Amino acid sequence: MRIDAHQHYWKIERGDYGWITPEYPVLYRDFLPADLSPHLKAHQLDGTILVQAAPTIEETEFILSLADADDTILGVVGWLDLFDPTHRGHYERFRRHPKFVGFRIMIQDMPDASRILEPAFVEALRGYADEGTTVDLLVKSSQLEPLVKLLEQVPHLRGVIDHIAKPRIRDREIEPWLTHMRVLAGYPNLYCKLSGMVTEADHRNWKPEDFKVYVRRVLDLFGPDRVLFGSDWPVCLLAAEYDQVMDVLLQALPDNWGERERAALFGLNARNVYRI
Repeated sequence: MRIDAHQHYWKIERGDYGWITPEYPVLYRDFLPADLSPHLKAHQLDGTILVQAAPTIEETEFILSLADADDTILGVVGWLDLFDPTHRGHYERFRRHPKFVGFRIMIQDMPDASRILEPAFVEALRGYADEGTTVDLLVKSSQLEPLVKLLEQVPHLRGVIDHIAKPRIRDREIEPWLTHMRVLAGYPNLYCKLSGMVTEADHRNWKPEDFKVYVRRVLDLFGPDRVLFGSDWPVCLLAAEYDQVMDVLLQALPDNWGERERAALFGLNARNVYRI
């Protein structure tokens, strides 16, 4: 089974998506399963992991309803606010849906990422880790230090780092991103998505070779069994078409990667971490 492990759908009129404005005309419209279907067929992808794109309970309910009606949505990563004392009730309701596979923490949007080290947050996350819940981590490279400290307190977290932790590819940043990622890769229950890279590069002037060093570093650190392909469609359209995103990754893979490694990257690892 071949899986795109990270993509989004939205309806602008819902009003959840404050970050999608007319300033980004390529994104400022509805994106639904019929729009992605041709790309999935072109790349022989059987389905996707649909990830939340707004920090609201209502948006998670919306994407779960989309999953009810579309067989290509294999799993849904919703949203929870672990600072909200009602988070557990929402989780219990979501988990009854057969396609709910976990939730995402949007550290990226926190003005102070060190808040994830507050005792109540750590305690809540530890509870989900104890249950083996899969948690996506949306984090920027500049926020990796507090994430490293969080993992010291919740080392058994079943987590997925989105978008290779968003290094500043435009600026050719390697450190301290690489040092932090090396530490995180030491936790055997952490996975990493090879996704969201084109939007961290120069949107208009990127070249395929800009991404090779980052892909290779992630593969070296996490190995072939803890990495996932994700298109980050339609957000990727800010910088690249779906076909280009796929080509960037394929061109960066090591020459000695065979069918087993590619099958893991393009589906088997997603099935494992999200229990598809």
